[in-house]
Amino acid sequence: MAKDKYISARSSVSGFSFANLGLFTGFADGIYNAVYSLVILEIFRNSAVVGVYVAIYSIFCMIVALFAKEIFRQFSKVKVFYFALLMLVVCYAMMGFSVLPRTFIVLDYTSGFAITLSAMLIPLFMSDFSGDTGMARLNSRYHLWTNIGALFAPMLAVVVATRYGNRSAFFLSSAIYLAAWIFFKYFRLIQEDKQIKPMNPRRTVRSLMRNAILFFRTPGMIRAYLINFGFYSLRAMRYLYVPILVIENGFNKDTLGLVLTIGIIPYLLLSEVMGHLVRRFGKKLWLVLGFGTFAAFSIWATFATGFPLLAIFVLWQISGAFMEPVHDLLFFDNTKKSQQTRFYGVFRTSVNLPSVIAPVVGAACITMFGVTSAVWFVTAVVGVISVLILIAKK
Repeated sequence: MAKDKYISARSSVSGFSFANLGLFTGFADGIYNAVYSLVILEIFRNSAVVGVYVAIYSIFCMIVALFAKEIFRQFSKVKVFYFALLMLVVCYAMMGFSVLPRTFIVLDYTSGFAITLSAMLIPLFMSDFSGDTGMARLNSRYHLWTNIGALFAPMLAVVVATRYGNRSAFFLSSAIYLAAWIFFKYFRLIQEDKQIKPMNPRRTVRSLMRNAILFFRTPGMIRAYLINFGFYSLRAMRYLYVPILVIENGFNKDTLGLVLTIGIIPYLLLSEVMGHLVRRFGKKLWLVLGFGTFAAFSIWATFATGFPLLAIFVLWQISGAFMEPVHDLLFFDNTKKSQQTRFYGVFRTSVNLPSVIAPVVGAACITMFGVTSAVWFVTAVVGVISVLILIAKK
């Protein structure tokens, strides 16, 4: 799949323009993630079942990522992005109502379709307009804005959730994605419409399988996939179980909001710095340091309770900050721009697959040991394995 061509764009548009979208996605997703697991817990009343639900949801998102190649083959990336943002606006607004559980689940899956596509498109746009800047610097800028947005999101989400109910916080995410849609429209980005071709299901599946095989045969892609898988496994477990464990340890939602907000500070402090450190010392050092320290903190979290546990939830954000700007660079550094749109859907399954496997394993640990904190044993193992993959010879 050749690199997409752009008919026109505002003269000031660059890779940094798309990196700036991180302010909107970080703010909206920070609000969403602060209450999401609590809303799912309200529906199912069991933390282990929450993990299973998220796993099934992530399978759906992974399928969307795999088929994204066909979506981008039929429609321009610009139009798909417009559509995805508007879908998020509508779905999150409707999820803000006290709807029936089955209605909420349908909206959740619909928004999952949109969020998967939008999350794939921003890095691809950044790469298309990167020029001589390089993805390491653009990634750092994107994550800086993401974390600035996320800094205020948890406290705001908690205030709204406490006063109006957990689901009401989704209204805020809807409004922020509407602002993102308006901001993107300002780019005046136009791509040539693609001719919609009839799809043969059997041929499409074969094409997707061949593309996946070619992806894993490309040098460096297996390691890139496994490292991204490890990063998002830790992230999935943290987003899912930190809110639940804070509440289970007797703390209120205000404390949860404070913990989530303080946890953003290491990302803010290190986002821009990491771009320079990666260029000077390379990616491997920071990935090993991030995974290794996360594993150590996870072992501690398995046994900790009360305020020491809250301290761990903040401290291991430093580990995440080391990895955040570099976890996907192994993909972009080892593929040509002409390959990235074609392969990114396969690579993107390394974002969704962890949310299938990790919560299920976490649910098994909860069932086996009878305590939610057993899930941190899983993150410790993931951290150690990721370090071994990084230091192993190619």
